Amino acid sequence: MGSPTSPDASEATIGHSGRTMTVTAIATFMVSLDQLVVTTALTKIREHLNTGLQGLEWTVNAYTLTFAVFLLTASALAERFGRRRLFLIGLTLFTGASAMAALAPGIGVLIAARALQGMGSAIVLPLSLTLLSAAVPASKRGAALGVWGAVGGLGVALGPVIGGFITEDASWQWIFWLNVPIGVALLAMSSAWLTESHGPLARLDLVGTVLACLGLLGVVVSIIRGDSAGWTSAQTLGAGIGGLVVLAAFVVWELRTPHPMLPMRLFSGRTFATVNLLSLFMFFGMFGSIFLITQYLQTALGYSPFAAGLRFLAWTGVVLIAAPLGGGLSDKIGGKPIIVAGLVLQSVGLLWLTLSITTGSSFLSLVPAFVCNGFGMGLYFGPAGNVVMGSVRREEEGIASGANNAIRELGGVFGVAVLAAVFAGHGGYDTKAHYVHGLHAALWVGFIFVALGAITAVLMPHQRPVPAKAEAEPVGEATREAELALAVGE
Repeated sequence: MGSPTSPDASEATIGHSGRTMTVTAIATFMVSLDQLVVTTALTKIREHLNTGLQGLEWTVNAYTLTFAVFLLTASALAERFGRRRLFLIGLTLFTGASAMAALAPGIGVLIAARALQGMGSAIVLPLSLTLLSAAVPASKRGAALGVWGAVGGLGVALGPVIGGFITEDASWQWIFWLNVPIGVALLAMSSAWLTESHGPLARLDLVGTVLACLGLLGVVVSIIRGDSAGWTSAQTLGAGIGGLVVLAAFVVWELRTPHPMLPMRLFSGRTFATVNLLSLFMFFGMFGSIFLITQYLQTALGYSPFAAGLRFLAWTGVVLIAAPLGGGLSDKIGGKPIIVAGLVLQSVGLLWLTLSITTGSSFLSLVPAFVCNGFGMGLYFGPAGNVVMGSVRREEEGIASGANNAIRELGGVFGVAVLAAVFAGHGGYDTKAHYVHGLHAALWVGFIFVALGAITAVLMPHQRPVPAKAEAEPVGEATREAELALAVGE
């Protein structure tokens, strides 16, 4: 029988890593695509289902809301009941909800289906990262996570393009039917190729799960409803303050319970705490800016949704190139310098757009800034995921992944809401000049947050790359602890 370092064992490991990469990459692309695929189909949905603005708003928000709220809950359940098992449940839920959305006879059913899609995505996306991280040798993890980030970014980037193309050439229902055969195939591949794994066998933290769910729900509802209901309305303030109070109770509970769903001690490590703060700043600034710039291409420059989506690939398509590069480099020199470079490039790109966008800008004049932003985002994704995973124990990676993804999504939700509010206070949709004036004000806010992230990244401890020999032999718990302390530099 071959030893752990024999050619047969190495080939088996490579084969397992490749199969896991295939499954997780396809699943990541599918669920990432649905975050924005519905945006270019909203007009047809409004006409076919005879709904108004409120119905369309919740068609988009229902997905984001449940996705953000259930990320931590899904990760905690997976650690207890099995990551592969929960991954299969998430795929089943997402696939079934897609069919439900395609068959929806009215807007209420469509909104419910989108909420279920978000729950399925909240299970699938963080677990795809955890399963991939566990299957890939430690010294190659950065490159693998770079590919994972690129695939997810490409799915988000192509959402409006594919949605616009399908809606124009077929019908809006097909943006959901498309998921069904892919989901069925993924269920078959996952059952055959993925191996089961668990986190620590501790008692499930039911109180913490409920508190986290209700707290995040209140905060996210407050953000989403702020523009329409008014930021000082009783509804907005009640949901926001109530959510914050419940989240404070969640933190207190997690500090006291012997079996927390999110161990607060993780945030006592400078690396884990800092990289999550960076994710919050980066997603706040970049995704709030993207929300408005995609509309600028249509409102001020006059492109159709499909044409605007194609041109925006000059930004998001570059992520596909930069993310594997950033992940691979982080394996060799550590994640910190790549993260700093990525955030600096994004700051430069946003500042460039803030100073140069006018009502008469040509698309070609925007391309250099788009490329700068896309390359910076790509450099950030892989190393950031690698640093998160490398800053915790192996059995805590699932919880760490869920926490990081939840913070990223909440950063994006906050960014869209706040930058949209800044835009509304300084501009509007009535004229091109008014839109550009509001866009400038919002982009300054986005730039400040991303630049603040770049400054904070400089203060992050340097995480040394994992030596190649670490994959050649099993790592005991004591050895793992020693290597973790060395890698994190704490």
